[in-house]
Amino acid sequence: MSPSFLIILISAVSVAIGMGARQSLGLFLQPITESLSIGRESFSLAMALQNILFGLPFAGILADKIGPRWVVVGGATLYAGGFAILSIASSVSNLYIGFGVMVGLALSATAYVVVLGAVARVVPPERRGSAFGIVTAAGSFGTFAVVPLMQWLINTVGWQATLWYAAIVVGVIAIAAMGYPYGKPEPRGHEDGPDEDLMDVLNNARKHSGYLLLNAGFFVCGFHVAFIATHLPSYLADHGLPKMVAATALSLIGLFNMGGSYLFGRLGDRYRKKYLLSFLYGTRSVVISCFLIVPVTNTTALIFACVIGFLWLATVPLTSGTVAQIFGSRYLATLYGFVFFSHQVGSFLGVWLGGRIYDATGSYNPVWIGAVILGTFAALVHLPIKDQAFTRQQTA
Repeated sequence: MSPSFLIILISAVSVAIGMGARQSLGLFLQPITESLSIGRESFSLAMALQNILFGLPFAGILADKIGPRWVVVGGATLYAGGFAILSIASSVSNLYIGFGVMVGLALSATAYVVVLGAVARVVPPERRGSAFGIVTAAGSFGTFAVVPLMQWLINTVGWQATLWYAAIVVGVIAIAAMGYPYGKPEPRGHEDGPDEDLMDVLNNARKHSGYLLLNAGFFVCGFHVAFIATHLPSYLADHGLPKMVAATALSLIGLFNMGGSYLFGRLGDRYRKKYLLSFLYGTRSVVISCFLIVPVTNTTALIFACVIGFLWLATVPLTSGTVAQIFGSRYLATLYGFVFFSHQVGSFLGVWLGGRIYDATGSYNPVWIGAVILGTFAALVHLPIKDQAFTRQQTA
């Protein structure tokens, strides 16, 4: 087994389990809020806190310094602990600690930032988009496989016992991570990017207009996916649809995103990534607009899930690939980590505003409309991105 295949396999398994479990958390909104007698804003705030901590770049920086193995192992352990604590929750503080702090920090160490950085170091640039697409698609497969299982367990054994089962499963990430090489990866040569230290690279990045525009666009991606993943099940339930329809919708998002992530990853190896990103965000706005216009039925909900799923995380291989294209792979986990933090700030607002506005107005419609406006904005800001490889002589 080649080293690159092993790293891709380990990364795919980790992301499949980690993201599958995370994307199912919206299923717990109604049972947890009813059990703890709290409003949706409290649950949403815990999820928003999780998203902010998920986006902190410290795990990526640490992985660039010591390698991904122990970063991912520590994150997986924290992930399992967060689920275990929440399973015995008796107050909203347990919700904030379990779902918010512990799971948020765990995701920062086990999801895309760290594992894509590991993959980038063993895959040549001309195949990087496809490799990133495979790992991103694995996360979507996790959503497809885990979400219906979670809903079935919640219906069968209750939400507390379901979280115990989830804690055991996410522990598998720690076992898989032992296959990562120990220590900091050795540079691969010129394709790793300019021979500079981390602070020089960060200074160059913060002055690079293309990098800043990627941050702005990925903010919108975070707003979209976090709001929909957390609040879509409740939105459909509010319209009288069965809970299994909501779970099926989330599962279909994962299923169709497997195709979308891989396809756009491959396309990113052939065409300019910034134009593909502009297309993705613009299409999201059109799809959400159509969903708001048509009646909410079982059929329209599932069609929406399929189409939005195809566009869901197809932005990940393109965005991370653009960062690697500009700055090389040597500090990709760190540089993509900062871009991903922008994504998670958007996630914070998408999740929290969803609960806040619903509790205040009894409707999610203002947030849906905001998502359409933001998608149009993101489609426009990607067009002027300077995506050529950065050199020391280049001015941003």
